[in-house]
Amino acid sequence: MTTELGRAGLAAVLLAALLPMADAFIVNVALPTIAGDLRASGAELELVVAGYGLAFTVFLVLGGRLGDACGRRRVLVAGLAGFTAASLWCAVADSGTSLVAARVVQGAAAALIPPQVLGTIQAAVAPQRRPRAMSLYAAVAGFAAILGLVAGGVLVTADLWGTSWRLVFLVNLPLGVLAVVLTLLVVPETRSSRPMGIDVRGTGLLALVIVLLLVGLNRGPVLGWPWWTVGVLVLVPFAALALWRAEVRLVARERVPLLPPSVLTTPEVRRGLLVVAPFLAAWAGYLFALPLTVQNGFGLDPAAAGLAVVPMSAAFLAGSFAVPRLREKRGDGVLVVGALTQAAGVAWLLGVLVLGAAVWWLLPGLVLIGLGQALVVGSSQISVLSAVPAQYAGAGGGVLVTTQQGAMAVGVAGLGSVYTGLTGTGHATAFAVVLAVQLVVAIAVAAAGQRAAMSSSAI
Repeated sequence: MTTELGRAGLAAVLLAALLPMADAFIVNVALPTIAGDLRASGAELELVVAGYGLAFTVFLVLGGRLGDACGRRRVLVAGLAGFTAASLWCAVADSGTSLVAARVVQGAAAALIPPQVLGTIQAAVAPQRRPRAMSLYAAVAGFAAILGLVAGGVLVTADLWGTSWRLVFLVNLPLGVLAVVLTLLVVPETRSSRPMGIDVRGTGLLALVIVLLLVGLNRGPVLGWPWWTVGVLVLVPFAALALWRAEVRLVARERVPLLPPSVLTTPEVRRGLLVVAPFLAAWAGYLFALPLTVQNGFGLDPAAAGLAVVPMSAAFLAGSFAVPRLREKRGDGVLVVGALTQAAGVAWLLGVLVLGAAVWWLLPGLVLIGLGQALVVGSSQISVLSAVPAQYAGAGGGVLVTTQQGAMAVGVAGLGSVYTGLTGTGHATAFAVVLAVQLVVAIAVAAAGQRAAMSSSAI
């Protein structure tokens, strides 16, 4: 087999990348139907989304290192097979608890896929073809959100053979099998000549930190904050400290940890992560609440709910492509513009809710929110990655993605709990509270970005 990734091979790995990305969104529109069919509680619905994100976060960097050491095609096939099998488990789940467990396994398998796709492109695509391959990967990532939201709504509404929401998971079966077959046929095997090794302790402690946060934030509001939920949250900083010490010790032994301390202590990296983490947490809570609100609050069916958010996803995709060019002209000011753009969109949505306007009046605000999100996330990614020490370039990307995904999982658990706890007062009221939090975060991010831009220009 050739070691060069041809057009067919590139198409195969892009299909593989599309599946876990789309699945992060495809379930959102189906949540109201899942709740009715499985009698799932609001907390279980949050974990259907956050459990996937948790497992994806914990195993993402580990997946990359497994591919480096064991062969990227081999690990990619294992990830696709596990993802497909877990999708079947999701489809046959008969309770909220079973679905949550299946989603956690699905997220863990999904985490093995993107690192192999990126690693294969980097290792098996000629340098002159690599920029185009990476731009196609970015396009797939943006398209996945649109496809997931629209396909989720259409599949639930279609209700083929009485499958209802289960079809959003069953559709992964033929696509997953196709991706496995194509990967075996047309994707070359690659691996790193100097694999970094696997940080088992760091991975376990990171999982502990995120699980403690999720359990506390998910169960606390639902149960009225009993002592043990508060105790779980109190344990979070101690677990985080244990993680930090474990990573420092690994560096002392001249090994590469899961989260390199030298990356986290770089001022620009630390500042960028502190900005993007709450921004993405608020975004994830908003994405959880939006489909529930437009269906339960405004009466849209799942297909219409999926179509309603297409303008937001399209604006996000367009904004993502525009970020590099805009940063050449405005630098870190792009982040400030993005945060203020999103704040304007959130304020528009709040106005629609206060005035009781028709659901379609949400669309201009959704476009602004999607555009602002793209500008903030894209700009912060460039800033963080450009500040990562050269010797930790790969690990730095892992730190960034781990922070992003972890923040989103925690955001669903935290803001999702606030939303579900307030739905008794009406979905519009509950959504307004989520939007108010998002508005405060966007304004705070704009202020922090402005201070950073002023300090950098003064140097």
